[in-house]
Amino acid sequence: MEFQEVVRRRRMVRSYAEDPVDPVVLDRVVANALRAPSAGFSQGWGFLVLDTPQDVARFWRATTPRPAEPIAAARPPSRWLRGMSAAPVVVVPLSDESAYRRRYAERDKPGRTWPVPYWHVDTGMAAFLILQSAVDAGLGACFFGIPEEQVDTFRQEFAVPGTHVPVGAVTLGHPARDEEPGGSPTRRPRRPVAEVVHRGQWGAGPSRAERVPGT
Repeated sequence: MEFQEVVRRRRMVRSYAEDPVDPVVLDRVVANALRAPSAGFSQGWGFLVLDTPQDVARFWRATTPRPAEPIAAARPPSRWLRGMSAAPVVVVPLSDESAYRRRYAERDKPGRTWPVPYWHVDTGMAAFLILQSAVDAGLGACFFGIPEEQVDTFRQEFAVPGTHVPVGAVTLGHPARDEEPGGSPTRRPRRPVAEVVHRGQWGAGPSRAERVPGT
């Protein structure tokens, strides 16, 4: 698939068919994440790949908040959870701050502080490569967050070391036959290039960018 087509077609898929993901394709999608840039080539990330029904079910049990009221607990799962939990694969990208601390203590990288936590930034870029690679492979994918109150349960369930922080999770699979675009992008317009791109100084319009097709 042409790169511009991959960019154009990328969206969050929230409902999946039961069809399995080819293991060769899955390996390629995950391997592409390792091509993401990282500060100092620290590569402070890890990827938990869950691709069996048992492991995927464990993930949803560990990360889904349990209602406090018995009546609420008896209610059927939400439409979002039904669609997302049908995905045959979940990949959890995790960032490792300690890898950056070690790397920047080396001779060629004098110790420093960062204006932003690049371990999260870099792992987020790796996660985005998973999203793009899924589109290229004809799959659907969705990046979403693990509820903060469920992170400890997730760690315990999958023996995740304390050095690694889940920046989110990615579902992967074939979109359901009746799956349609949803979420906020269907209710909110995409901000125009002229509103967010500033050429030369803040407030200067992006005259050339405005002429780029598809923006």
